[in-house]
Amino acid sequence: MNLSGYVKRRNGVPLGHKDSLRNMLSRSLGAGRFSIFWNYWNPIWGFYLGIFIFKPLKLFLPQALSLIITFVVCGFIHDLAIMMLKLKFSLFLTPWFLFMGLSVVVSEYLKIDYSRFPWIVRSKINIIIILCCLFIANKVRL
Repeated sequence: MNLSGYVKRRNGVPLGHKDSLRNMLSRSLGAGRFSIFWNYWNPIWGFYLGIFIFKPLKLFLPQALSLIITFVVCGFIHDLAIMMLKLKFSLFLTPWFLFMGLSVVVSEYLKIDYSRFPWIVRSKINIIIILCCLFIANKVRL
């Protein structure tokens, strides 16, 4: 599948459509499982992470470990951009993304599903998970 098809499948509208951001936010925040949140969040970035990081890793590593490493790489790329702007070494987003990746794996393993709740409750749960991961990453400071 190419990028355009991937984005349309995730957002329900073609790449560059005026409702793309609205659909991404609505679908990701309203996801009934934390792993589904990431299926909808930033589909362009997800497309490239899937092709260049996750799928190659999955060839020789277990899927869960491949997913966690993909999250770590994603966080590091974000940190790298910040380091280039600030000209200073800093790893803040890498541990945050590590904990979000761990949350995806653990929530899937435990089969945590909150899809039966209204959209507003699902969105709050997803935001709370993200903020908890941020809090833990800030406390741990890898």
